[in-house]
Amino acid sequence: MKILSSRRKRQGFKEFLLITPFILLVGIFAYYPLYGWIYAFYDYQPPLPFSWDSFVGLKWFRVLFQNKSYIRQTVQVLRNTFAMSGIALGFSWLPMFFAIMLNEIRVVKYKKFVQTVTTIPNFISWVLVYSVAFLLMSNNGMLNSVLMDWGITTQPINFMKSADNMWIKMWLWLTWKNLGWAAIMYIAAISGIDDMLYEAARIDGANRLHCIRYITIPGLLPTFFVLLLLNISNILNNGMEQYFVFQNSWNREYIQVLDLYVYNLSTSKPPVYSVSTALSMLKSIVSLVLLFGANGFSKLVRKESII
Repeated sequence: MKILSSRRKRQGFKEFLLITPFILLVGIFAYYPLYGWIYAFYDYQPPLPFSWDSFVGLKWFRVLFQNKSYIRQTVQVLRNTFAMSGIALGFSWLPMFFAIMLNEIRVVKYKKFVQTVTTIPNFISWVLVYSVAFLLMSNNGMLNSVLMDWGITTQPINFMKSADNMWIKMWLWLTWKNLGWAAIMYIAAISGIDDMLYEAARIDGANRLHCIRYITIPGLLPTFFVLLLLNISNILNNGMEQYFVFQNSWNREYIQVLDLYVYNLSTSKPPVYSVSTALSMLKSIVSLVLLFGANGFSKLVRKESII
């Protein structure tokens, strides 16, 4: 028994060493920056040393809720954030649908080709995506050239400056970039469904649509609901890279989401680091409450935790 216990300890130590680099990465990039929350409680005036700044308590939080300019901008930003997150949630079934359609491709080479082509965009930076969008949709872009050559328009349309349907356009670019990657988890879930179920269904006369409806979809629903709950708890976290590269003075009213607004506050002239930190802190707290709320709902309905 002592030998087995010693072996288990050595094995556990080896496994701990394997995950140590990832623990360090999480600590450095996720937890260490939380020290910056202290700026929300001080009147931070760069480039003066932080020790010279005066402690103001909850002043900047009160400013966010009392200053009319901040209230108006925050309401506008929350509208954009909830709208874009709502559209994404409304179409959260799309990766599951795509995974099912991909699974139904019987030619293995074509199936791998489609999966590869749809997954590669996930690894392309938003800067390159914007470059492609600019080449296609600027005044001198390919789309305007085609429209004018076909006589559909007589003047070029600058789609990049237009704020029309901005939420839909951002969702389309996001879907193009992430659809293949988001489907991977569903493809893995499909591979975990017992093949005996499909064989038994075919013996009973079920066709491919019946198998999808009564076997594949029910087998994917647990995964779908877990991801849906996680997305709901993450509704305030749109990220900022996509919106940062696409924003301009014409569309900012409709494209500025919460993360981008925090960034813009910290880079404005003059920068308001303390206010942006306070807003970011509030966003993190609300996101944490949503996460635990979604986890509690999962325990209540599914009898399982998602975290």
